Amino acid sequence: MATLRPASRTVRSLGEAVQLSIRATRSLPSGGGWRRAPPEAIQLKRPWTHAASTPQRQQRRAQSSTASPAPAFYTEDSPGKTALYDLHVQYGGKMVPFGGYSMPVQYTDLSIANSHQWTREKCSLFDVGHMVQYHVDGPGAESFLESVTPAGLKDLAPGQSTLSALLHPVTGGIVDDCMITRLHEGPKHLFYVVTNAGNRKKDYDFFSSAIDNWSDTMNPVVHMSHLEAEGQPFGLIALQGPLAAEILESALAKSCKVDVSTWYFGNAKHITLALPGGESHPIVASRGGYTGEDGFELSIHPTQTVQVTQQLLKLAGEDKLRFAGLGARDSLRLEAGMCLYGHDLNDTTTPVEGALSFIIPKGRRSVEGSGFNGAKTIIPQLTPKSKGGTGVFRRRIGMIVEGAPAREGAEIVDQDGKAIGKVTSGCPSPTLGKNIAMGYVQDGMHKSGTELQVVVRGKKRKAVVTKMPFVGSKYYRPRNEASP
Repeated sequence: MATLRPASRTVRSLGEAVQLSIRATRSLPSGGGWRRAPPEAIQLKRPWTHAASTPQRQQRRAQSSTASPAPAFYTEDSPGKTALYDLHVQYGGKMVPFGGYSMPVQYTDLSIANSHQWTREKCSLFDVGHMVQYHVDGPGAESFLESVTPAGLKDLAPGQSTLSALLHPVTGGIVDDCMITRLHEGPKHLFYVVTNAGNRKKDYDFFSSAIDNWSDTMNPVVHMSHLEAEGQPFGLIALQGPLAAEILESALAKSCKVDVSTWYFGNAKHITLALPGGESHPIVASRGGYTGEDGFELSIHPTQTVQVTQQLLKLAGEDKLRFAGLGARDSLRLEAGMCLYGHDLNDTTTPVEGALSFIIPKGRRSVEGSGFNGAKTIIPQLTPKSKGGTGVFRRRIGMIVEGAPAREGAEIVDQDGKAIGKVTSGCPSPTLGKNIAMGYVQDGMHKSGTELQVVVRGKKRKAVVTKMPFVGSKYYRPRNEASP
């Protein structure tokens, strides 16, 4: 079986490591590496237009490509399995359908609440291999991604990541939230994009259509490839908790000269880990996560996903690191004020309505200079009606709810009993010992301290609008840069 050869010298930058990795991967025989179908294999999503029939445009269509081969499209009736499925079962994981995959909701060694607390105090390992990982490259990659998201990628240095969202044209509705990392500067412009599992088919169709339209003009060439090797998707795991840095540092290969102490939130590095019998293939590791705790997400070559996971569990020991499932992941992300697509965000929600205006950088906040999908709808929403903009009718908020916890779908009413919104996520907070919830209410009722009511089991429960995150984030930042 062909393998990537470990680097024989110290790698000094992420871009250098990526290029070494790509060159090594390209040496794999057919069936290995990050594969991209030949241009003639690409199936276009719509008929050719007269405007696209010129030789120059035909050539650009041949050079640009959608993500091919496409990621597997699973359903809850026919779920997929990540590379760690057997390991989850071995460790007592209770498997449930989620995002088209069979995923662990919890493990027999800890309750969901205890697993939540374990993450806050020590470190948990989450399997997020159901997420979809892409590479987007080519001279048009930066501009293409800036056309379908509001991200300011021109200011993103190699190794930096940003939260963003794929947006529908005209309406600015959120197709999906995503993470974008620049791995290499131009002229190649290599980006790493991670999207949600449950939206894999929708996102793929969205990207395919967008690239089709992009190539219908004289725009620079862009390529998109699903990140896989030997026919299998790359693994993705998350180390989350205050001991995450210590655990990852202890697992680094001797040849890996990464300084974890100067590796800050929102940055990615190319690392290698020490494994029995050798060194891992290059791993793209991003400092961040979905829990509000310090941590790392590791994108792993599929031939080593299980081995890397086992090595981390073994090195740390069960007194520091344990598996955690979807149950703890959900309560942790809610305490951190983070959205779950399909619940707190959907195709009809704009970033402004979803309290995600921060993903639109200052340089992209004018209709004339923005150029992203839905900008003509979204940019005016940033300014309230009272100041000449359009504002929004509804806003996402956080609430502390008295009595029984408010779950998704519960009606939110004002003090007079008038319906003003709905709960989108809610649960008891293990950290706070209170019931927390997230939802949408009419603009004007969103200010912190506003008293509302939530109808739970036919009874009105007092709720108070609260700033998010409910539990302060513990991201690892430079000392002069405070966490939100």
